[in-house]
Amino acid sequence: MKENIIQQKSFLFAVRIVNLYKHLITSKKEFVLSKQILRSGTSIGSNIEESIGGRSDKEFLFKLEISYKEARETIYWLKLLKETEYISTAEFESIFSEAEEICKILAKIIITLKGKN
Repeated sequence: MKENIIQQKSFLFAVRIVNLYKHLITSKKEFVLSKQILRSGTSIGSNIEESIGGRSDKEFLFKLEISYKEARETIYWLKLLKETEYISTAEFESIFSEAEEICKILAKIIITLKGKN
């Protein structure tokens, strides 16, 4: 089976998001923003998984577009957590770069797929 880079990256990113969530609720006692980033950050990979199991090219593209939107939302929550000092600049930069990379990969896949239609 061919290696699927976006599938792997989004899963590992989701693991980091879950760990960030656990850190925020235990160490920082932050429960609102942490829930938001948990939802959007783990949704990226789940929608990629759904796209792989899609029944049509249209469904595949639709799920990837949702993943892209969730990745953009996750970037928003990361910026907000940094600016409100729930996460340090170092913590932010580490996970933010992964989120940006996932966005770029998804955007490239989406553009390529739309170009074929």
